[in-house]
Amino acid sequence: MSNIFHEIPWNKCLSHQMWKALKEGWPETDKPVHFFWGLAGKNIQGIQECIDKKEEWWYVDVGYLTEQITRYPEPLIHDYDKTYFRICKGNIHTIRCKVGDGKRLQHLEYQGIDVHFKGWDTGETTHILIAPSSQTVTYHINGISQDEWTKQITEEIKKHTDMPIKFRNKPRPGNEWWNTDIKEDLKGAHCLVTNMSLAGIDAVINMTPVICHQRNICSFISSRDIKYIKKPMRPGAKTITEWLKMIADNQFTLEEMRNGIAYEVLKKQV
Repeated sequence: MSNIFHEIPWNKCLSHQMWKALKEGWPETDKPVHFFWGLAGKNIQGIQECIDKKEEWWYVDVGYLTEQITRYPEPLIHDYDKTYFRICKGNIHTIRCKVGDGKRLQHLEYQGIDVHFKGWDTGETTHILIAPSSQTVTYHINGISQDEWTKQITEEIKKHTDMPIKFRNKPRPGNEWWNTDIKEDLKGAHCLVTNMSLAGIDAVINMTPVICHQRNICSFISSRDIKYIKKPMRPGAKTITEWLKMIADNQFTLEEMRNGIAYEVLKKQV
C-alpha cells in the first residue's frame, strides 16, 4: 500500500521538497502511512481522520536544533546541510523516543549549531517570559485561542508569584517581535512558560528553565504545572545532554530523508 503524502496546495510550500525526498527514502508497507507537513490546509482534519481510523501518521515540521529557514514572504532553506526537520510519529512533537549514542548531536556541534547546555542561570531574575504557540497550534492542542490561553496562563501565574510577566509572540512581519532575538527576552528570565512553542528549546539552551504542555518536546526536562513556577524543574547537565542526544535523533536533513537515514534512525526510535 502506498505511503500517503498530504499535499499543501501552494507551490512555495516546503512540503513539496519534503515529500519528494521521503518518497525516495521511506519504504512502503502493507498498511497506509500518512505524512503531514505542519497544520495548514486540511491537515488538522486529516490527522483527526487518521486517529479515528487508527492509521499510522507522521508529522513533519521545522527542526529542534537547526540552522533556521526564512519563513516570509516565502519559506527558503539557506543551508541544506545544516537545516533539519523534525519527523514525529503520532504527535506534532517527539514524545516517545530512545536516547542514542550522541553521534548526531556531536555532528550538530561540529556544524556550528548551538547545542551546548550552559547550565542554569543562578543570577538575579527579573521576570517570567510567556511565549505561546501560534494560533493554529494553540487551537489544536488547547482548544482555545492564543489570547485565551495567554490570559488563562497569566492569571494562573499570578496566583503563585508577583514577579513581572513579559510576553513574547512569534515574530511575524509587522509585529513588535519581528527581527528580534528571543535571547534578549530570556536575559534575566526566571522561567519560560509555553504550551508547544520551540521557544522552550531556546530557553533551555540559554540557561532558562521551562514550564510547558505535556506534549511539548521540552516536557522530558521541564515542569508541566504552573504551581511549580517559583521552583521550576532544573535537571542536571547529564540529563539535559541525554535529552539533547534524543532530540538530535529525531530531526533530519532533506538528504537524510532521501537516502533512507531518517527512516533507519526513526525505526530504532519508535
